[in-house]
Amino acid sequence: MTSIALSSAAPTGLKVDAVVVGVAPGDDDVVLLPGSESLDKALKGSLARLLGQLGATGKADEVTKLPAMGAAKAGLLVAVGTGPLAEAGTPARHESLRRAAGAAARALAGQQSAAVALPVLDEADAAAVVEGITLGAYAFDQYKSGDSTTPVRSVTLIGPGIKAKGVKEAVARAETVSAAVNRARDWVNVPPRDLTPATFADAATKLAKSAKLDVEVLDEKALAKGGYGGLIGVGQGSANPPRLVRVAYRPSRAKKHVAFVGKGITFDSGGLSLKPADSMVEMKSDMSGAAAVIAAVHAIAQLGTKVAVTAYAAMAENMPSGSAQRPSDVITIYGGRTVEVLNTDAEGRLVLADGIVRAGEDEPDLIIDVATLTGAAVVALGKRVSGIMANDEKLGAKVHDTAGRAGEAMWPLPLPAELREKLDSQIADIANIGDRWGGALQAGLFLQEFVADGIDWAHLDIAGPAFSDKAFGYTPKGGTGAAVRTLVRLVEDVADGVI
Repeated sequence: MTSIALSSAAPTGLKVDAVVVGVAPGDDDVVLLPGSESLDKALKGSLARLLGQLGATGKADEVTKLPAMGAAKAGLLVAVGTGPLAEAGTPARHESLRRAAGAAARALAGQQSAAVALPVLDEADAAAVVEGITLGAYAFDQYKSGDSTTPVRSVTLIGPGIKAKGVKEAVARAETVSAAVNRARDWVNVPPRDLTPATFADAATKLAKSAKLDVEVLDEKALAKGGYGGLIGVGQGSANPPRLVRVAYRPSRAKKHVAFVGKGITFDSGGLSLKPADSMVEMKSDMSGAAAVIAAVHAIAQLGTKVAVTAYAAMAENMPSGSAQRPSDVITIYGGRTVEVLNTDAEGRLVLADGIVRAGEDEPDLIIDVATLTGAAVVALGKRVSGIMANDEKLGAKVHDTAGRAGEAMWPLPLPAELREKLDSQIADIANIGDRWGGALQAGLFLQEFVADGIDWAHLDIAGPAFSDKAFGYTPKGGTGAAVRTLVRLVEDVADGVI
């Protein structure tokens, strides 16, 4: 990952390959943001005019490059648009800085070093810029056979607030969280032939043990013996059997316990309810929820947050074959409730049900499940916004606020009681689908059925944001690591008594 250094020096004197400054929209030319003063002075006050002549407008994600022309030791100047920049201390400002830094980092691919002189006023600004840089500089080239353009190797962060109290700690936290996001992205991007439930479980185990976390893996024999009918049913059509991974972080003096449950379908063909071919291309990302919860608990442990966290990753491959479960089969979820499987492509909720029931046995204060669960959520919210559902309206509002502060777009959705009857089954306790109207909400209602009484629960449907078809800001094309930042911030909020 790109290394970060801090400096209060003027960008003109640093020995780097490129210098990045921020610009915002103006009435005529762009408005130069704090951090660009020494460069503008060296160019005799002409920087804004030059950028305007090159077509710069200051809009978000816009990058304009020009030679330094002797104004700095660097040979290249990079102006990145922030859009209208909100006031200090607001999530909107932090997201603008994060996106600008990410866009700049992507544009700096191939450079060895750079100085980033965005308007950093305090530790929150600094953390946002560092997240943008380290997330924007991400690249997945494991399968490239030739030379590829490497991300910028080192960045020096410059700004008037670099010496502010708490900046070093905030930057260190940002680097830890970004590393977790990028780790989740890596897992999502690995082709499904190389990330089966077994190899995914091995990778999760290796990561957990590196942080001295407790880890347990149930293989197909243990799952069958334990009655995990969701995982067994979904996985029985594949040559690659399912796994349930449990990773536990137990800090001393922890007064609260949070459980994560992640959907880990390493490839989703739809099973016998086969998807159209075009709909399968991104289905290696159907394990994004499991990637998020495993990466997040590792980051939480590294940060030393004083909350106990248990992550359950329910891993299976959903394939059609002679042994696959059939539409109209009835399976028994862990704990004893029966489900009529009317559509084998509604498989994520089946493995999550196993995980949610098992997580409830630990008696946590809060369960958060994360899943690329429904296309209906994408229809409702688009490709960049996740859905939030909760068994308590106030909890849903708090999760929404937390996600906003973490920099992830999420939106609360209801769980209308009148939709529950859509899931009624004539022969089992519940069916896995209802009708097409409100499909994301019905999926949430299904999951709610498996939450133990007295436990707060929230469901994050990340079907849209988990995999991007194009790069923007600090988001790459491919796996995005969706929900990792929110999960980490949620546990910090629990530690602080906010949740």
